[in-house]
Amino acid sequence: MTVSPQNEDQPDLQVRIGPLVLKNPVIAASGTFGYGLELKDFCPPDRLGAVIVKGLSRTPWPGNSGHRIVEAGGGLINSIGLENMGTEAFVRKALPKLKAAGATVGANIIGHSVEEYLKAAEYLAAADIDFLELNVSCPNLSSPGGLSFGSDPDLAARLTEQAVKYAGPVPVIVKLPPMVTDIALLAKRVEMAGAAGISLINTIPAMSVDLKTRRPILGHVTGGLSGPPIKPVALRLVMICARSVKIPVIGIGGIFTAQDALEFMLVGAAAVQMGTAVLTDPTSPLRVIKGLSAWLKAENMTSLGQLIGKLQTGPPPLAPKDNLG
Repeated sequence: MTVSPQNEDQPDLQVRIGPLVLKNPVIAASGTFGYGLELKDFCPPDRLGAVIVKGLSRTPWPGNSGHRIVEAGGGLINSIGLENMGTEAFVRKALPKLKAAGATVGANIIGHSVEEYLKAAEYLAAADIDFLELNVSCPNLSSPGGLSFGSDPDLAARLTEQAVKYAGPVPVIVKLPPMVTDIALLAKRVEMAGAAGISLINTIPAMSVDLKTRRPILGHVTGGLSGPPIKPVALRLVMICARSVKIPVIGIGGIFTAQDALEFMLVGAAAVQMGTAVLTDPTSPLRVIKGLSAWLKAENMTSLGQLIGKLQTGPPPLAPKDNLG
């Protein structure tokens, strides 16, 4: 993949995720940018570091019925149910146009079984895709109670290892759920299994109710909370993972401004994904990219590498003593 040379007068916003070199660290999160071209008049996909399209299963999924999204607690709760057209239709209808637009394209892959994941990975890897994002938050139908693949580090590692094999030269990023016993262990296990990077956090299980009707607002009762309310949780988990693995970490959760993105990089994220912000303002990623460059210039920094992972958590230095006796 060829990346345009940087303007010598501007800070270097390029970041590396495994073998991928992105022109900037701002990525459209899966599920919020459609199939990559729906928002092109507001946010041209080639201006972003990458676009991750709606979660894709090997065969089409219908998604949930009833009310599927609600504003709550300063964020959004969605219960879309991962509705999607399937990998075949995406590769035939959407991917060629997205690549022709100059975008770096990631495919978020989903499944209810290992076999479903691997079929999706194999099919997409054979297409003109730049990377895969393995969403291990899907329920595993073979597990007791349908627990997600990401809730079990051993299972997540085995799924990652197989997906990496089926993907061949296409790098695989693993998207981690927030509600796990040991996020550092989970991150380490998928790293050892061959992941090129990890992204986190996924949405947090939540619900909203209607006091008048005495019923849940969402047709599926519960959904996933995203946006500003989850940012403090995401910052902590990103920091833990960035300090636990050597592969790049991509931060997700309530990123609306350049300051939000910079805070994630300070705690160790090599890049960020924007989701809920895109739904509220499709131009917001462009403002964040511009803001990153402006902040680096104001701080006399030439690249994001001078900020990433530089959070100081030890005791602050002692103030110098005066000589006034």
